[in-house]
Amino acid sequence: MKISVIGSGYVGSVTAACFAEVGHEVVCVDIDKKKMDQINAGIPPIYEEGLGELLQKYAGKSLTATTDYEFAIKNTDISFICVGTPSAEDGSIDLSIVRAATASIGAVLAKKEGYHVVVVKSTVVPETTEKFVLPILEETSGKVAGKDFGVAMNPEFLREGKAVYDFMHPDKIVVGAIDQKSGDLVSELYRNFKCEITRTSVSTAEMIKYANNSLLATKISFANEIGNICKRLNVDTYEVMKAVGKDSRVSPKFLNSGAGFGGSCFPKDVKALIGKAKEIGYSPVLLESVIGVNEKQPILMTEILQKKIGSLAGKKGCSPWTCF
Repeated sequence: MKISVIGSGYVGSVTAACFAEVGHEVVCVDIDKKKMDQINAGIPPIYEEGLGELLQKYAGKSLTATTDYEFAIKNTDISFICVGTPSAEDGSIDLSIVRAATASIGAVLAKKEGYHVVVVKSTVVPETTEKFVLPILEETSGKVAGKDFGVAMNPEFLREGKAVYDFMHPDKIVVGAIDQKSGDLVSELYRNFKCEITRTSVSTAEMIKYANNSLLATKISFANEIGNICKRLNVDTYEVMKAVGKDSRVSPKFLNSGAGFGGSCFPKDVKALIGKAKEIGYSPVLLESVIGVNEKQPILMTEILQKKIGSLAGKKGCSPWTCF
């Protein structure tokens, strides 16, 4: 099938390269010409294990990059919105980039004949696709969703550093759509993947992504809370969690205590879900506690380190990637 991927960051570049790997024709779109030139030259705009090899394999062949929305959308059947959704000051997600991308797609759909499916892959809170993206598409295209074009939501579940592997070997594929036709077309893209496709409503697909990340974040904060108690009792928390993880109901993943969770997903997604819950009149006490434990954890780690080695003034630390 012919796919356009809007956004060339972490999710967009991996999505474009991996869809090319499974035999689809892909056009990557971004307003950043430098990134598009890089992709066309087979150079990844970000580092992800295996991404460079895929771009070198398909760039200029079944994978091209452009800043021209009209060219990309008129020459493809399905468009994936993979742009960033950064956090606003209050923890809610900033949809300004999604809005801009959606309006640009709609403007081209106004001039395009034939059915086209717009798929949101960016992480957005429930109701965003149907109550934010869909109305913008209808307004800017002058067309009707479900009749003239399709709308779907297909969340990603990728780990940073292992995103290519995770895309090609998914634990789950979730497709939420406003109608049967849209869902069928998006599901067809994954026909050769050895993974069950979960078909849901659009809002359910959005919620699955947030519930997934919030549960993993909860496991990390739980492990850190237990670890902090163990430290005061002179108990080996790693031994405790190793045994706990042997329970088939729990699994050993995300149970190692440490400095807490960070990165571009967990803090942002948990805070966004908290914000959405409060917007609809619910107080998410557990999720707020998960964030609270996580924010205190680096301070507790520093206090433990000071007790071990004294003053940290002038000291440097190293991770496998960098020194600080």
